[in-house]
Amino acid sequence: MQKLFLLDAYALIYRSYYAFIKNPRINSKGLNTSAIIGFCNTLNEVLQKEQPTHIGVAFDPHGPTFRSEAYPEYKAQREETPEDIRKAVPIIKDILKAYRIPILQVDGFEADDVIGTLATQAGAEGIKTFMLTPDKDYGQLVSENVFIFRPRHGGGYETMGPKEVCEKYGIPSTNAVIDLLALMGDSADNFPGCPGVGEKTAVKLINEFGSISSLIERSAEIKGKLREKVEEHVDDIKMSYFLATIKTDVPIALDMESLKLVEPNEEELGKLFTELEFKSLADRILKKPQKF
Repeated sequence: MQKLFLLDAYALIYRSYYAFIKNPRINSKGLNTSAIIGFCNTLNEVLQKEQPTHIGVAFDPHGPTFRSEAYPEYKAQREETPEDIRKAVPIIKDILKAYRIPILQVDGFEADDVIGTLATQAGAEGIKTFMLTPDKDYGQLVSENVFIFRPRHGGGYETMGPKEVCEKYGIPSTNAVIDLLALMGDSADNFPGCPGVGEKTAVKLINEFGSISSLIERSAEIKGKLREKVEEHVDDIKMSYFLATIKTDVPIALDMESLKLVEPNEEELGKLFTELEFKSLADRILKKPQKF
């Protein structure tokens, strides 16, 4: 049976980097390897325990995306990417090349759009597809064959299908994840939503009105101050809905042959691990002691 894993690179890289923030991994050359070792450990764990038949890793592009062009404030409040992460990304890409795992990247679109497009295509073909990410936005993509494979705090993973997503957020359908984000806004991505509406209120409104379009159409039925807030911020809510929607029509085709898991280039991987001083990881992955 085919089993496809799609990894959200930057979400995992940031998570790895901050997991070691109090005790960063620095090698003898002074390079902070926290993000690299964390990413490699995650990748190795997935390959060993989940045994995918196919795999790909999606990266955000350099330069603007269709979201930042439509809404310049999108992610504008974020601090500059830490220099240690900036240095880690090309090294992680080299490691993936040595693993012979495809790097998926499309100009103008974020990693979640690339994963959204490929996961939707694979799901429609009946391929069991797992999106490895800690981000809740991906809940909107979950379907009969498409799952979130989500790292848990404190270790391990949870697999979320449609039932788990709906139960977790108290919503009627996975598509309502978009409505939820559009009403709540998202401080990490810097889009506004409806001021004063938190998760609880957003869930209540979605369950009552079914969708944002219906909520806006029937805003006269909303009680008290909340009605004013919604009516005053219709444009913000609509823009937030647009920004929260993951694209599933990015110009990238699902090529299962190129995503097929193959043997890594052990020599190249060994060289990279030696350079990075990843002795125990090298021993574990390459199954033979490395002479460092």
